[in-house]
Amino acid sequence: MFHCKRLLPLAILCLGAAAPALAGSLPQRLGQCVKTTIKSVETRLVDGAANKPMPDSGSAVSFANGGYQVAYDTVPAIVHSKQGDPVRMCLVSIPQHCPTGDGRGRIYHTTNLRTHKSWTLRDAEHMCGGA
Repeated sequence: MFHCKRLLPLAILCLGAAAPALAGSLPQRLGQCVKTTIKSVETRLVDGAANKPMPDSGSAVSFANGGYQVAYDTVPAIVHSKQGDPVRMCLVSIPQHCPTGDGRGRIYHTTNLRTHKSWTLRDAEHMCGGA
C-alpha cells in the first residue's frame, strides 16, 4: 500500500480513484457535490395513453446516480441537456420535520459540465408531507 501524499504522481492517481465512488450516489450532506451523468431529459408529464411527452408541462431530468429533478416550468438549461452529459449535483436544501419515510423535497443545484448551464430544483413535485 502507498500513501497518497508521498509522491505527486501517485497523489493524482488517488484523487482519480476517489471520484467514481461518489458518482454512484446522491449527495447526502448540505453542500456536498457529486459528479454523475444525465440518464434522460423529459417533460414533467407524459401522455399515458400515447406514451408521449406533453409539451409545456414543465421539465424533468433523471441521473445515472438515481437522482431526479422536476419543475412545473420549462427549464432551458435542462432542455438543452442531453443523455450522457456529465453534471455536478450539489445538495443545497433538506426539508425539516418530514413524516417518517417521506424524503421528498431535497433541493439540488446541478451544473451541466458540457453546456456550463445550471439549475436549482427539487427532487419531487411536492415537498415531504404534501400531495
